[in-house]
Amino acid sequence: MEIKKLSLTHGAELAEGATVIIDVFRAFSCEPLMFHLGVKQIVLESDVDRCKALSSSIGGILVGEVNELPIPGFDLPNSPYLIMKNGRKYFGGQTVIHRTTSGVRGALTALKRTSEVLLGSFMTAKAIADYMRRSRPQVVSLVAMGIRSLVKAPEDEACSDYIESLLTGEVFDWVDRVAKIVENETAQKFLRGDKAYLPREDVTLCLQRDLFDFVLRASYREALVIVEKVSPES
Repeated sequence: MEIKKLSLTHGAELAEGATVIIDVFRAFSCEPLMFHLGVKQIVLESDVDRCKALSSSIGGILVGEVNELPIPGFDLPNSPYLIMKNGRKYFGGQTVIHRTTSGVRGALTALKRTSEVLLGSFMTAKAIADYMRRSRPQVVSLVAMGIRSLVKAPEDEACSDYIESLLTGEVFDWVDRVAKIVENETAQKFLRGDKAYLPREDVTLCLQRDLFDFVLRASYREALVIVEKVSPES
């Protein structure tokens, strides 16, 4: 198994083989939680107006952000904590239409050229590694999407390294890496607590490792990109 380590929009454009698009803060930490809370399906869409049109035509909850800012007309921002606060009664059986600047756009970019796209965060890292060991792709691309897909982010790069360590057996120093993550501005902007759409609690939730025993796989279904929950044994 050849492992390619890539980053940002350019990395998503170069991805090949089985691809993991990584967005720890916060897109692909939100999605496992939404499935845990009982959503039926998640639709990935990067265009805000199309998200709203889809919500009108197929129904569903609008979750997302543009450059971290809440989107007028959307139901929720891209926040794991706010998702958890709404709970199962809100999400159970629902379709979610999800728009984010880094993770969602990266997944849509990679889907244009790769054989398989999984959505990665610390929450599902071990399940992703188990899935890859079972499916045995010749090439795995790990793409850390970073800040607005333009600048590398320590949490995404660390998650990429963690998944690689699970696949190769290399040592991964979690204590050192989490310290570097929380001291960086990508975490500090949450921890300052001065913006309601960037809750402090998001950092704690996003840095939970291996919470779930499923992977999230994105694929085309007619004209939509649908995320499904898949067992590593599949």
